Amino acid sequence: MRVITLPEFGSALELAEIQTPQPAAGEVRVRVHAASVNGFDLAVAAGALDGLLEHRFPVVLGKDFAGIVDALGDGVTGYAVGDRVFGVVTKAHVGDGSFGEFVVVDAATGLAQLPAQIDFARGAALGLAGTAAQAAVDAAELTAGSTVLIVGATGGVGNQAVQLAAATGATVIATARTALGIAQVRMLGASEIVDHTQNLSAAVLASHTDGVDVVLHFAGDAATVLPTVRAGGRLISTLLGSPDQLTRDTVTVVPIHADPTTAVLTRLAENLAAGRVSVTVQGSYALEDTAEALDDFESGARGKLVILP
Repeated sequence: MRVITLPEFGSALELAEIQTPQPAAGEVRVRVHAASVNGFDLAVAAGALDGLLEHRFPVVLGKDFAGIVDALGDGVTGYAVGDRVFGVVTKAHVGDGSFGEFVVVDAATGLAQLPAQIDFARGAALGLAGTAAQAAVDAAELTAGSTVLIVGATGGVGNQAVQLAAATGATVIATARTALGIAQVRMLGASEIVDHTQNLSAAVLASHTDGVDVVLHFAGDAATVLPTVRAGGRLISTLLGSPDQLTRDTVTVVPIHADPTTAVLTRLAENLAAGRVSVTVQGSYALEDTAEALDDFESGARGKLVILP
């Protein structure tokens, strides 16, 4: 099968052919119809996770995927050949990713049925970003009347978080700069916009003098927006490993780590299929153009970028 690999640390990405993997007991093989780019993929390609996670070279990149089950390992229940599925590669090592024609994944976690109403591109764009956004909004405990600043609102996680936060009745303040970005986050439910290239804290505090109840932090330096949180409020971040990385006694800091269980993925898919949320796919790329997709993601994307093997 054709895949996108990182042959070794420091090398460029390569389009290569490797043996099509066979599912072991408890695993399913998925014929990938779409995969999507995440910040994790950029980190792997840059060698930023060297020493932090086991890498099995040549590393096949990719976390998110959507496609059709085409083979089952022993003992698998709940899935059949021909099922439409989506999910996130959740293996402890880095190397068996979704940027290829097939991916083998654990049937027990990181995998869920994809409703017929959802096309493969949107399914592939939903997993990791949706899981992170849902976890962040759940941790925020927003109610009608809450104020929440969403930093990184135009990205894949931010797009989902804006919609989920707005659905609680909270006042959503979203970061955006371009006319397209501003229009996008307003359409998704943001009530107010702040330019993330300016002094965010000053801009927010100018209209919310006591601060906001919650900051959902998905981009940039969390320390720069910590002053916007009122005493007793929360800062929730996907970019922090520990609350000890920020210090302010009157603010609760909550690091978020996406856990794409089947239950969470099913919840995300049901919300998307019912029209309660939407997924913005900004662009799609052929497998051989994956390096370009990663470059475009790093430059800033309004939503998700999808790879079509």
